[in-house]
Amino acid sequence: MSTTARSDAATNRRVAMATMIGTTIEWYDFFIYGTAAGLVFSQLFFAPAGPRIGLLLAFATVGISFVFRPLGAVLAGNLGDRYGRRAMLVLTLLLMGGATSLIGLLPTYETAGLAAPVLLLVLRILQGVSAGGEWGGAVLMAVEHAPRERRARAGAFPQLGVPLGMLLASGVTALMTGVIAPGPAFVEWGWRVPFLLSVVLIVVGYVVRRSVDESPIFAEMAERKRRTKVPVVELFRRHWLLVVLAALVFAGNNAAGYMTTGGFITSYATDPDGPVGLDRTPVLVAITAAAALWAVTTYLSGYLADRHGRKRTYLIGYGSLIVTVFPMFLLVNTGSAGLLFLGLALFTFGLGLAYGPQAAWYSEIFPASVRFSGVAVSYALGAVLGGAFAPTIATALVQATGSVLSVGGYLLGMFVLAVVAVCLLRDRPGIDLGVDNQAEQEAGATVLGARAATAPVRA
Repeated sequence: MSTTARSDAATNRRVAMATMIGTTIEWYDFFIYGTAAGLVFSQLFFAPAGPRIGLLLAFATVGISFVFRPLGAVLAGNLGDRYGRRAMLVLTLLLMGGATSLIGLLPTYETAGLAAPVLLLVLRILQGVSAGGEWGGAVLMAVEHAPRERRARAGAFPQLGVPLGMLLASGVTALMTGVIAPGPAFVEWGWRVPFLLSVVLIVVGYVVRRSVDESPIFAEMAERKRRTKVPVVELFRRHWLLVVLAALVFAGNNAAGYMTTGGFITSYATDPDGPVGLDRTPVLVAITAAAALWAVTTYLSGYLADRHGRKRTYLIGYGSLIVTVFPMFLLVNTGSAGLLFLGLALFTFGLGLAYGPQAAWYSEIFPASVRFSGVAVSYALGAVLGGAFAPTIATALVQATGSVLSVGGYLLGMFVLAVVAVCLLRDRPGIDLGVDNQAEQEAGATVLGARAATAPVRA
């Protein structure tokens, strides 16, 4: 191997690790909120509403942040397509970490009244804005640095940030509930510690992200002055169909992720008046272990997608989710922590396969001039359609029907929509992502025959 090849390989590994570490920190911040919402926020911030309505309101704040993710995607997409991927990665990290740390310092309803839930909501909105801009920059840094035959594997690294962030959030919370601040101590002060830890993680993420070079494709765009003036307007004018289909591809996976390894299962399985009635700590340990398996299958999916294609890997993943969704809920309902873990483990196998290839596939369907905007907006819209109010919907379904299987029916519908979208997108592994290949990038990204105009991009 030549010196240049070794240098390029080392750079690619450094970029991949930097994007993974950064997204892990970002999603730890995001997931720690969902975990706390399922465990204590209803009594800390929404106590006057009562336990049932309070829980719905706590989960609603989880969902409201998703509504603001498209705003973050639009802002970061415009800035990222004009000023670079790396700058947006640093900015979103600081915004997410700052909001998370401040949540750990908030007064509760008992001490501050209505101001407490209002401040909580404002900080959760800032988390949503940050999350909306984070993902697009991270995946483009990884994919645009990688050789074309390894794009899916490189793109799987920032994807790993989601299950690893969940693993870290659940693990830290389990440590607090089971060892450091069990019982009433967790409600009194222990819940704050995971949020305040974000201060340390911000410093780590900042140093790591500042250490990587800008995406070579963006550097080429800047050098040739090929940047679009208002990328998001160009995106919706010429590529709206791709945005819709890409969002639906992700919506099913996002609904599954937030329903199961997020706050809903935690709340449902630990409800003392519910059919499961487990303690907090074993449930959190089971979710942590399932998140570890989710990370493994996410990484595996990168190899499968490079070898067998993005679409085929996605279809296998969604097929697995469809087959395991009802057995997973039945195993949760047994009241056994071991069987709960088994159900989540079976389910997260498909969750990883239907998530890992997303970075490479999204990057390959959008042209270079609007790529940041395209991947960020599609991801954010998919999150709104999928995970935004999934825990709230699930809680309402269980309260209305008395059966968690109604939640399985809801997820099944989301999976079917996602499969249709997967089938309508073309698989284009190996396409040249550079600025000189704009016409090919814009043509034939769907199987519907809807081809975007191939006129030169306006500078």
